[in-house]
Amino acid sequence: MRYYFTLLSFLLIGGCEPFVTEFSDSATPLRFEASNIDAGSSAYQGGGVKVLTWNMRFGIGRFPFFGDSCGEGVIADEETVANTMEAIAETLNVIGADIVFLQEVDLESKRTGYWNQIQYLLNNTYLNYGVYASTWEADFIPSDGLGRVNTGNAILSRYELGPAERIQLRLRTDQSDLVQYFYLRRNILKAEIPELKVGQKQFFAVNIHATAFATDDTKQRHVDKYVETLGQIHSDGNIFVSGGDLNAVPPGAVTDYCQNDMCDGEDYHTDGAEHFHKEGSYFENFAGEPDILAPLYEAYQPAIREGLINLPEHFTHAPTTSMVDANTIRRHDRKIDYLFTNMEWEDQSGFTHQECWELSDHMPVSATAQLPTGN
Repeated sequence: MRYYFTLLSFLLIGGCEPFVTEFSDSATPLRFEASNIDAGSSAYQGGGVKVLTWNMRFGIGRFPFFGDSCGEGVIADEETVANTMEAIAETLNVIGADIVFLQEVDLESKRTGYWNQIQYLLNNTYLNYGVYASTWEADFIPSDGLGRVNTGNAILSRYELGPAERIQLRLRTDQSDLVQYFYLRRNILKAEIPELKVGQKQFFAVNIHATAFATDDTKQRHVDKYVETLGQIHSDGNIFVSGGDLNAVPPGAVTDYCQNDMCDGEDYHTDGAEHFHKEGSYFENFAGEPDILAPLYEAYQPAIREGLINLPEHFTHAPTTSMVDANTIRRHDRKIDYLFTNMEWEDQSGFTHQECWELSDHMPVSATAQLPTGN
């Protein structure tokens, strides 16, 4: 991301009020409810629990945003946001997941017309309850006219959500102090769902969005914290479904996507290039990769099992730079979005919804978890 913040260095030194929310360890997630809750639909009726994860790219679809797609756009037009959000709501209604993990959902950000996207989705789907933890909340970002930003992770649920926790992930250490101040503060969002308690086993939903572009060991630290969080739930004798955008490829995957992500005028993989690899596109640059997610596959059940994770039909990321030539689009090129559980998934229920290509640069992944019986 090319966020440069030289304008506000003077203001910070001058002792102005903070522009950016830095979040304490005890920061409480925000809560939301649908405008009309059907009591019958919010009661567990037995059977499997369908779960979905989706990085929804703050409801702008294929808008050429300057931060991630070689575009120059900053503020999406109202028609783009309205049409995309309507289509996302319709997609959620069709898939019918009981629990939805969202990443990059906006809450009254200038770039998306100050929409409360969480409330919109609750009011326009069957989902009843939501919690939200911001990853980037700033009153004003001067870079490229971005202005006010509030974006983060959300858990939407058919069932009432109990206590929720925002777990702060470590900040990047490969940035200047000023850039770090204005940069994302990623987190894990964890919520209990009392309706799905099985005997003495508490049920938890856990959502994560790990770092994408760090060149230090931040991604490893984020995955380690995620493994630790799930491990604590499991060792306490409780159950969970979890997912999110881990920004990491699975074991055995191709690791070099520089050509796929290259913008016009850029040059990589040549002796004369300023950088041989594009930032965020060569996964062997990151500590622990390409096997950084191996502990998750070893300890828990993936929705898309290991023998399938590197098949093209389960790729979840589709960069807007994926034109092979004027007539060919390489729509999906890698898997970086996941679902895990310490229960069992219904056989062959894991599915990657690649038909959603026009709605985000990430594809939703869904699966149905089988709750254990007894205590």
